[in-house]
Amino acid sequence: MSNYSMTSFSTEFPESPLLARVEALLFAAPEALSPQQLAAALDVPTREVHAALAAYSESLQTRGIRLQEHKGRYQLTTAPEAAPWVERLLGLETSGELSNAALEALAIIAYQQPITRPQINAIRGVNSDGVIKSLLSKGLIEELGRAEGPGRPMLYGTTADFLRHFGLNRLEELPPLNLHPEEEGETSSDTLLKG
Repeated sequence: MSNYSMTSFSTEFPESPLLARVEALLFAAPEALSPQQLAAALDVPTREVHAALAAYSESLQTRGIRLQEHKGRYQLTTAPEAAPWVERLLGLETSGELSNAALEALAIIAYQQPITRPQINAIRGVNSDGVIKSLLSKGLIEELGRAEGPGRPMLYGTTADFLRHFGLNRLEELPPLNLHPEEEGETSSDTLLKG
């Protein structure tokens, strides 16, 4: 048994830099954390946590892990470039292939969220029940609640797994939506599915 109590350890251990403390909490957390949760745990202003998160994210760009932000919450994830080795280590099947229909529906959801099934059907021009069910089962989209209006249809949006799957840290990193692809000689599906 150690001679140190928790109180003697915390008072004798030198104070680590904020970035190191933020990193430790993100590593230990079982789920994504908000800057407010980090600030409260570290007893520092939220603005300092935001600055530390930005610096940390930048420092990870050439490393094997990334700081992922989704809906204002942060977590550590593996770098997308490391996916083949991570999958091999964990014995995961590379069944990450999505059909063209699923990719099309996923692109519509990513750029238009929150969006209802009837809206997705109208944009695609076909029934999307099967692809939405598939995307839900893969954890790439989630139900966000119900829309106001007749029938109160379900609203869908992307998940943190969507970001991980496509190697994004936040939704703002989606490529710009080219609404006039014919001007550049591309089809709309080529533009949405690049990446």
